[in-house]
Amino acid sequence: MPLPNREEKKDFVQEKFSSVTARYDFLNSLLSLGIDRLWRYSTVKALSGVTGPVLDVCAGTLPLSREIFRQTKEPVVALDFCYDMLRFGAQRLSALERRSIHPLCADGESLPLASSSFGGFSVAFGIRNLADLPRGLSEMFRVLRPGGKGAILEFSRPTLPVFKDLYRFYLHRVLPRIGGAISGDQEAYVYLAESIQGFFSQHEVCNMLKESGFVKVGYMPMTLGIVTLYTCTKPQVTDE
Repeated sequence: MPLPNREEKKDFVQEKFSSVTARYDFLNSLLSLGIDRLWRYSTVKALSGVTGPVLDVCAGTLPLSREIFRQTKEPVVALDFCYDMLRFGAQRLSALERRSIHPLCADGESLPLASSSFGGFSVAFGIRNLADLPRGLSEMFRVLRPGGKGAILEFSRPTLPVFKDLYRFYLHRVLPRIGGAISGDQEAYVYLAESIQGFFSQHEVCNMLKESGFVKVGYMPMTLGIVTLYTCTKPQVTDE
């Protein structure tokens, strides 16, 4: 399956996420053997010390937004351009969470938010789906306060001998069949596999973060390189 081009990608991704919304969280836990909870926990830990509102970009059904609030008790703006996923996630919030987690349906490449208005931002498995990643990163930089932190969790490609081949087999042969059988949309999980395979390397992502203006840029592979946690900071003094 060829990946959609930049012009087609937004509509394609929105359609596919809408189609798998009801089974999305269950499949994430099943296909990751439950390790996705640890990944989200580690992502929020990377935002330690952040104060003020936190922006969760590509928030989906709000699992990371809920973990941010659980750990930090800070208000969260949960932004995603797929209304169906936000609505599904919002329906499962507790009364306490509803007072502090605020869903916003909007485009991550054109944030309808004031500059320098957030103490931190996060993205979990979302930058891979942006049609224009440098533009999205620049927008995240814009809305972050000077000194604010960012944490990005994204799939990556393992490099360990033997394991990388096993993972590639799982990614392309096993995951689409299981995901398709349970969600009813195999194409969505074929896209998942192909988008992981075709995504930027860790060094390329770090370079994009630096080009967007971030400093203290770093990355940490987790679970044998299946995912990578990227961290960055907005400098105290900027040219904005």
